[in-house]
Amino acid sequence: MPQVALTTDIGEGYGRWELAEDDALLDVVTAANIACGFHGGDPGTMRRTCKLSVANGVAIGAQVSYRDLHGFGRRFIAYGRQELTDDLLYQIGALEVFARTAG
Repeated sequence: MPQVALTTDIGEGYGRWELAEDDALLDVVTAANIACGFHGGDPGTMRRTCKLSVANGVAIGAQVSYRDLHGFGRRFIAYGRQELTDDLLYQIGALEVFARTAG
């Protein structure tokens, strides 16, 4: 029987606001795209979600977005190519540090 992969977007809470049952999701998924702070998530949420992902054997991916906390990353924002590239690298780099720290 082939192995089934199940992925979720996760860690989208910000500060005291939680949007989903992240702990429960990490019990059933095989991969987690963790919000990198521009539309949702914050450093503490990213750290915690990476730690739980590693503890549960869940592969970590980056859920990047526009710099748009108020619109939850869903609004179109006109960026120049370099600025958008820089924002993507910034988000991926931040998540990479938390993922490495978590093991």
